[in-house]
Amino acid sequence: MHGLYRWLLRHEENISGRHKKTCRKTEKQRGFTIFADVKRWHIICLAALLAWPAVAQERRLRFVEWNVENLFDTLHDAGYNDREFLPTGSYGWTSGRYFSKLSALSRTLAALGGSTPVDLIALCEVENDSTMVHLTRRSLLARLHYDYLMTHSADVRGIDVALLYQPMAFRPYAVRSLRVPHDSSSERPTRDILFVSGEALTGDTLHIFVCHLPSRRGGQRVSEPYRLRAARLIRQNVDSLLAREPHAKIIIAGDFNDEPTNASIATTLRALPPPQHLDTTAANDLFVLTSRIETPEGIRGTYKFRGQWNRLDNIIVSTALLTDSLGLHTNEQHCHISTLPHLLEPDGPRGNVKPRRTYLGKFYHGGTSDHLPVTLDLFF
Repeated sequence: MHGLYRWLLRHEENISGRHKKTCRKTEKQRGFTIFADVKRWHIICLAALLAWPAVAQERRLRFVEWNVENLFDTLHDAGYNDREFLPTGSYGWTSGRYFSKLSALSRTLAALGGSTPVDLIALCEVENDSTMVHLTRRSLLARLHYDYLMTHSADVRGIDVALLYQPMAFRPYAVRSLRVPHDSSSERPTRDILFVSGEALTGDTLHIFVCHLPSRRGGQRVSEPYRLRAARLIRQNVDSLLAREPHAKIIIAGDFNDEPTNASIATTLRALPPPQHLDTTAANDLFVLTSRIETPEGIRGTYKFRGQWNRLDNIIVSTALLTDSLGLHTNEQHCHISTLPHLLEPDGPRGNVKPRRTYLGKFYHGGTSDHLPVTLDLFF
């Protein structure tokens, strides 16, 4: 209401300033007054303010998760194997292509907010601070004044995860980069998990894990143990958090490289589809809000592989976010896949679609990402 009131005051100043000359001129020419009495505007303001609570009984905090497909800058990062994403590398990653992708990402993220900016954005496959500075300061998002937090992993390619946030909607007070253990003699290090605790504009404490679990390179049987290890690290931190704060409000989001039915999510994280009756759930339960996600057009995932949709990008929440009716709360009906037209392209002759990727192999295709974003609305 306060924001609307400030807007109305500014609008009143505009009317009393810019339009007074026009009003006086109109009075002389036509013999009657148009907008001459500012009291009329006060009546309109009062009516709007009185109607406001009835129009918006619940306010929204919007969360977005998105794997943005290899957001590298065009400079070599010392110590990382990123040379294929240089102008002279195998992908021919030029400044023009880089800033074109930043523009597409910023337009999409701005559009996902609708009339107000998205409050929290979890991003996967971002290289470093430079990419985040360019995205938040040198693109359309600069007008929205995002801040960001990110990991600085030991991943061989330098790939990380990040959390963008609106400072008026979320104030971080604790940030950790969780390093997934590995055998350095025989295994490559994977991406860290970003763990952020902060205060939402409601006063609720919100705990957010942003993850990008190891890929399926080498096949499911070979690669699954690495994802189980990362999922175990997340679950250990969730259990520690719930031991201190039994009704903690937790969001775990990212590219899991697994379906909700796979072991990393269903067994190790112990995250299940939301039940019909929430009063029977334990405080330490986790629920996959994306487990049954599907668009009206029949899109049943965020990533398409060999003609099949996969639910690799998932949002998981704790019990408290499903049962609290006073503070931040949500349910799986408020979790959606974004299908903005520019993110999709035809897939075969039968009217099917797929994400419009930036690259097809090493061929530059010019799309935004090979994944679709997921949005979650929390209400208060």
